Amino acid sequence: QVQLVESRGGLVQPGGSLRLSCAASGHIFSIKTMAWYRQAPGKERELVADITSDYRTNYGDSVKGRVTISRDDAKNAVYLEMNNLRPEDTAVYYCNVDVVYSDYVDNYWGQGTQVTVSS
Repeated sequence: QVQLVESRGGLVQPGGSLRLSCAASGHIFSIKTMAWYRQAPGKERELVADITSDYRTNYGDSVKGRVTISRDDAKNAVYLEMNNLRPEDTAVYYCNVDVVYSDYVDNYWGQGTQVTVSS
């Protein structure tokens, strides 16, 4: 079993910055894609960004140019640096990883962390 522990989000003023982290622990051989999703009240969960095992990145249209995803494979961790935050970025942010086992891949979700952008 794998556990994902996310850093605490928080309240940020519009235009501010926030860095989220997520660390995986447990029985891990390797991790393929690591990602951040978010879900705002009344909306579907959406992809914020993902990063593959060879460090290719992909960003959601609404955050391009304001967000950077990175990973540290030695720590089984993924990070999300968010800048120029807007009220519409308010959501619960979830970490998601694909863990590779000997003959299959399993997907895990973090517990979610609240990010609120408001003055």
